[in-house]
Amino acid sequence: MSRVQSDQSFVAEALPAFISEAHEQIEALEQLLLQLEDAPDDSELLAALFRCAHTIKGSAGVFGLDAVVAFTHHVETLLERLRAGQLRLSPALSTLLLLSNDEIRALVHAAEHGQAEADDVQAARAAIVAQLQAASGDAPAPASAAPPGAADAAVAGARRWQVAVRFGLETFRNGMDPLTILDYVRGLGVVSGLSCDSAAVPALDAADGAEAFDAESCHLGFTFCLDTAAPREDIERAFAFVRDDCTLDLREAAAAVATAPAAATAAPQRTRDVAAAAAPAGEGRFIRVHADRLDEVINLLGELVIAGAGAAMLARETRQRGLVEVTQRITRLIEGVRNNTLQLRMVPIGDTFARFRRVVRDTASELGKDVLLELAGGDTELDKAVVERIADPLMHLVRNALDHGLETPAQRLAAGKPAQGRLSLSACHESGSILIHIRDDGRGIQRDKVLQRAWDRGLVEPGVEPPEDEILKLIFEPGFSTAETVTNLSGRGVGMDVVRRNIEALRGSVAITSEAGQGSAIAIRLPLTLAIIDGFLVGVGPSKFIFPLDAVVEVIAQRRTTTTADANGRSCVELRGQMLPVVDLRALYALDSARSERCSVVVLRHGSSRFGVQVDALLGQHQTVIKPLGLLVRSLRGISGSSILGTGEVALIFDVQALAELAVAGRPHAAPRPASPLSEVCTVSADPSISADPGSRSRVAPAHATQPQKAST
Repeated sequence: MSRVQSDQSFVAEALPAFISEAHEQIEALEQLLLQLEDAPDDSELLAALFRCAHTIKGSAGVFGLDAVVAFTHHVETLLERLRAGQLRLSPALSTLLLLSNDEIRALVHAAEHGQAEADDVQAARAAIVAQLQAASGDAPAPASAAPPGAADAAVAGARRWQVAVRFGLETFRNGMDPLTILDYVRGLGVVSGLSCDSAAVPALDAADGAEAFDAESCHLGFTFCLDTAAPREDIERAFAFVRDDCTLDLREAAAAVATAPAAATAAPQRTRDVAAAAAPAGEGRFIRVHADRLDEVINLLGELVIAGAGAAMLARETRQRGLVEVTQRITRLIEGVRNNTLQLRMVPIGDTFARFRRVVRDTASELGKDVLLELAGGDTELDKAVVERIADPLMHLVRNALDHGLETPAQRLAAGKPAQGRLSLSACHESGSILIHIRDDGRGIQRDKVLQRAWDRGLVEPGVEPPEDEILKLIFEPGFSTAETVTNLSGRGVGMDVVRRNIEALRGSVAITSEAGQGSAIAIRLPLTLAIIDGFLVGVGPSKFIFPLDAVVEVIAQRRTTTTADANGRSCVELRGQMLPVVDLRALYALDSARSERCSVVVLRHGSSRFGVQVDALLGQHQTVIKPLGLLVRSLRGISGSSILGTGEVALIFDVQALAELAVAGRPHAAPRPASPLSEVCTVSADPSISADPGSRSRVAPAHATQPQKAST
């Protein structure tokens, strides 16, 4: 393979890693800029900001992305002036740097996809470059100017460094080019006195006992002087990609350099050992894995769970004790692998929250509003797929709060409020789910205006006033909007219905509360994962259903009830002196099977409400692999997914929110007492006889119902 082909192969293999790191640095740049607006003189934030830009520029230089290097150099120059205290960050400078960061993002995106840029895009970027040069006090560079960074030698405070570097034998084989690294070093300042240690290169015709020349081995060593204002860490970072394959001696000019070439000839292996000893304890303990590979592992794990359940069922049928014990151990191991694998997909929601700093800043500025964004619970973790799919609904809700909810400073002062509005995003875990709150202290939802618009559009019969919560839910209707004019942010009636639909597609729910003049709050409840959950398996006749285990509160065992269900299968039973709405699945779904002599009521919770579901058999805890619904059952109310059991049967997974709405909506204000009392309140037992015989007697809780325990399926 030729040298050119080798370089191209290296770039193709390593470029995705650079793209990923560049996007991380770009996001960090944006967040640091937004933090600096509140603390413009924070030296640590300024230094971190400069390092981010410098890292992007340096890495892009290694990959020959000249457009990224050239533009980022201008950003870096301005940041250096800020870091040195020669300039102070102002709102105008902050806006310019945010726009520049957007341009870096666009350049990286173009490099990632190999896209050519239109002339108008390049012209817009040239205008930003001119603003950066004017802000930093630099005149536009002439066409024959020295490479970027050469002018830094004239910057006050520049120091002279003497550098001796020897590259390891494996440098070429590892895809690195020493000349590219030296070109990057030139971007830090002025390089002079460059010399190559040619004596270290073996002769082409090796004599007996001499080292033979190998064209694929690197024998290069250089010494040179570097005049730069950059700190020592920045110079060392230039060699970061080859740090394990080179020896580097970096000294200020005041120190002797006579022994530098000798020091540079030290064995690369010894340098690697010293570097490893000096490295932080956690360094190198992280690897990047492509998300598609992880998704494939999750899919295979789901199939393994199904196969394991089938093997366990067959083992119980054989009644061979040894085989049953082995399959039980395999089941436990599968459960452990499942839990640890799903943890790999868990990411903190804080990264998603942080994006809204920029959104709030720009949108509030566009609307002429002063808004303080408060973030809490950013370390709360949930499935990566959920995080990615909830970002857009959150974006719309935040924009909606800024546009419709929060007032202008003048309006707030007239209402006796502080001029600055407050918008908060928070997240926490609750009952096996994640709860996200979006709150503002604005004007609140204008109830009368919403109701009038609903009357006008025929959503509510004119003159009829639904309950307060039903009025608030009207804003989620398709095409509903109370805006008087169409703007870039609102007025078209497109958004809130999509928000609700997207959240429900994640098996989540959204609720809204509001107080006139005080603000609004939106609560989003989401599952932690979309792949595999712990479920509670029940039976109604030959049909099998699954409840999410975290929604199960307790189980009531009773003899056959004579209560009458309405057309939607709703009735009530008494539980500890209170009436509990109950949904009868047999009546709800018109299941054609005879009722058993005994039945059970599974008590579920959704938010603050509780309700029951009447079933025939309790089949215990079940690891549930979630599958999408088929077309035939997709329209069934109360069903969110399906799963395949070890027997090959299909079990439907309940949507607890939809069942709760169905149960509570049919609850009368004064419910009649059931015709037959409850016989007993029980726990879910680990006794296999419960699943084998629906009519068998369950373990009785002496005074109260308890949480369900694990049970085999």
